[in-house]
Amino acid sequence: MNPKVSIIMGSTSDLPVMEQAAKILDEFGIPFEINALSAHRTPRQAMEFAREAYGRGIGVIIAGAGGAAHLPGVIAALTTVPVIGVPIKASISIDGWDSILSILQMPPGIPVATVGLDGARNAGILAAQILGVGDADIAKKVEKFKAGLEQKIIKANEELREVKFKHKTN
Repeated sequence: MNPKVSIIMGSTSDLPVMEQAAKILDEFGIPFEINALSAHRTPRQAMEFAREAYGRGIGVIIAGAGGAAHLPGVIAALTTVPVIGVPIKASISIDGWDSILSILQMPPGIPVATVGLDGARNAGILAAQILGVGDADIAKKVEKFKAGLEQKIIKANEELREVKFKHKTN
């Protein structure tokens, strides 16, 4: 089984966040790989990875990074594969804003789709949606997932009806 999605992160300290993307891809049955790559500490390996991703059949790259968060942008500059950036609130982070802005504010011609701070789960869902454009089986799984979200809110509203307050009208 060859991976369709590559999850990369600046270091393994990012794994507690990035494993959320892995969990949702597992739920969708989408094969993926996980690696640590650093734009700063392993630039040659990062370059090689980015340049070879499309040829290896990777359809989406999810790149998580904290602090200066250069990894998603560097990868996006070197590949035609869509890159989803996950800003991570790292120990060296300025409340996560440095990571968010480093990933979000890319120069023209180097797009990186960016999810919210520590939003790896949404990155995994977005990767599935991107792949689903060309794969009806994945699209059906995403559709079923979204229907499940709707049912959770319907159930929550049923439970809220049972909550009693003196001045509550519903």
